[in-house]
Amino acid sequence: MAGSEAAWQAASLGVPVILHEMRGVKETPAHKTDHLAELVCSNSFRSDDHELNAVGLLHEEMRRCNGLLIRLASDHQVPAGSALAVDRDGFSAAVTNVLEKHPLVTIVREEVPTIPSPDWSSVIIATGPLTSDSLAHSIGALTDEADLAFFDAIAPIIEFDSINMDVAWRQSRYDKPGPQGDTAAYINCPLTEEQYNAFIDALLAGEKTEFRDWEKDTPYFEGCLPVEVMAERGRETLRFGPLKPVGLTNPRDPDVKPHAVVQLRQDNALGTLWNMVGFQTKLKYGAQSDVFRMIPGLENAVFHRLGGIHRNTFLNSPKLLDDQLRLKKQNRLRFAGQVTGVEGYVESQAMGLLAGRFAAYERLGLPVTPPPATTALGALLGHITGGHIAAGGSFQPMNVNFGLFPEVTNVPNKTEDGKRLRGKEKGRAKKRIMTARALNDLHQWLEELGPEVQPA
Repeated sequence: MAGSEAAWQAASLGVPVILHEMRGVKETPAHKTDHLAELVCSNSFRSDDHELNAVGLLHEEMRRCNGLLIRLASDHQVPAGSALAVDRDGFSAAVTNVLEKHPLVTIVREEVPTIPSPDWSSVIIATGPLTSDSLAHSIGALTDEADLAFFDAIAPIIEFDSINMDVAWRQSRYDKPGPQGDTAAYINCPLTEEQYNAFIDALLAGEKTEFRDWEKDTPYFEGCLPVEVMAERGRETLRFGPLKPVGLTNPRDPDVKPHAVVQLRQDNALGTLWNMVGFQTKLKYGAQSDVFRMIPGLENAVFHRLGGIHRNTFLNSPKLLDDQLRLKKQNRLRFAGQVTGVEGYVESQAMGLLAGRFAAYERLGLPVTPPPATTALGALLGHITGGHIAAGGSFQPMNVNFGLFPEVTNVPNKTEDGKRLRGKEKGRAKKRIMTARALNDLHQWLEELGPEVQPA
């Protein structure tokens, strides 16, 4: 994600790029193809609402910054309510095709096993959460930092024809329409209280992946916990998380509220593959098949891909990187993507976008100015390059969220017709002010760069 976006940004500004890609020569535990920007977990880029959602705002900012991946995501969008989800194969093939054809991008299929020599005067390391062991060790030796890592998990994907639609039904939560007006983007599988409890019992008892000794103390990322880890925190945890039944009505029994609901989201453009929302897992394959087929509607599920788990590596970026994503010890080296401690596809792209631009501006002899902290790009950059220190505690991966933005003080107490704003209404008003400020400040930042550095 980050490396592809960085290459596009630099090349679009007229700077030649050599993109070194290991896959195709050496595989990872999670990737299945040699395409660039392959999605290995969910196929969702999450909310596309740029007025009320921080990740949706990040989408819009990247669109205004000539983001390649966010544009191709829209080109390969599949129904997902108000979220931006993509046909994963079509999306990654399109990214690969664009970069292969770009006259200023040269793709070299090889592993870069160590930090490149000083002959490489401008380097972006965007090796993602699955940085090869040899390069990770080389980075560790250079930074004198112990490895920081967390486990990330992959949700199963199910063939549509194997879903029992006599039990399941299609509906988006609260009937919220997506970009094309679709209010039935998800498949919903209802559970009674008895079925839910039996499912939880089986989930907790299912055989789990055994970790190696060096992996056992690695923490999970709280925003992407395996489903069984959530269940271990309490029997009701899943009912208030990915299995929450709110905003959904079973058309076959509208007067009876389901105790819990498992949702499936379309995974490819043909609609033949659907992934289990929030069902990242470390269950062994045999246990997954048995336990997940206990869910009503999935009795005969055919799994196109079962869930899995892998170890993600990231830097202590606030200590190691400056506000241009350069390594303080060697500023010819920049880092981008999940290896910097951002979490999520969109956030990874965003750091690639900034790293590519920063490197290109530097090579062109132009001023390198980070985006304002009031923007989603700037807020996320600020977090990973020092923002967490003020809040205290150890550095952990972070999705973009409004808590990273500077506060606004001009939130109205009343609507135009005099009605007092309270609770969620006031919160929405605040978010609209923050997102309007962000897009205005982003526009000014781009204008200040001058027409000579605007992407082609």
